[in-house]
Amino acid sequence: MPAQLPRVAVIGLGRFGMTLARTLGESGAEVIAIDADGRLVDQIKDHVAAAVRLDSTDAAALSSQEVGKCDVVVVAIGENFEAALLTTVLVRQFGVRRIICRAQSAVHAEIYRQIGAHEVIQPEMQAGATLGRSLASPHIDEVVPLAEGYSLIELHAPQAFFDKTLAGLNLRVKYQVNLVAIKRTRQVAVAGRNVTEEVLSVPTPDEVIHEGDTLVLVGSNDALNRLPKE
Repeated sequence: MPAQLPRVAVIGLGRFGMTLARTLGESGAEVIAIDADGRLVDQIKDHVAAAVRLDSTDAAALSSQEVGKCDVVVVAIGENFEAALLTTVLVRQFGVRRIICRAQSAVHAEIYRQIGAHEVIQPEMQAGATLGRSLASPHIDEVVPLAEGYSLIELHAPQAFFDKTLAGLNLRVKYQVNLVAIKRTRQVAVAGRNVTEEVLSVPTPDEVIHEGDTLVLVGSNDALNRLPKE
C-alpha cells in the first residue's frame, strides 16, 4: 500500500511559497495555500486542494482552516518578519508536529528556532552554497544535506576506483563513507531504436566500478571531501 502523502499548509505565497505549494500539489499532497493577498491566492488555487485568503496572524482565521490538523506547516512569509513570528507562535500553539520556517538571515533563523520552529531554511543561502559546490566540485552532481555535518552526494566515479570491486575499495574503512547505490546508463531497444536509460542499483561487495558510473554516497562532509576527485 503506497504511503499517504502529507497534509501541508503553506503560509505566504511569495516566489518560494508559491513554488513550494505548486510542487507539492502537483505531487499529490493535500495542500492548503494561505496568503493575505487575494491575487496570489487566485494564482495558486487550481494547483492545490485549497487556497485561502486570510490574515495568518488571526488565530481564529487560521483555526477555521484546520491548520492545526496539518502534518506540516511551512511559514514562508518573506518580508513581514513580525507577521511570520506571530504566525509561527500560533501554529506552535495548535500543536503542529512539524513547523518549517523560511528565514532571510541567520539572526531570523535563530529567533524562529527559539520560538519553536522545528526546521529553518534559508533558500538564498542554500542556493548559493549549492552553486558554489557545483562550481568548485564539478565531479559532484548533487549534494543533499542530512543531519548537521552530514550529506548525501552523487559523485562521478573517480579514475582511482575504475575496475575495482567494492570489497577491494573498502570505502567504509578507507574513507568512512557508505555507498548507497550506483547509477548507470545503458542502451535498450525501444520500438526498433536504441534509447539510453538510467538504472539505479543497490551494490553488492563484488560489484565492479566502471567509468561513467555515478556513486550515491553518505558520510560526514569531512569524509566526503577526502574522496578522490579524479
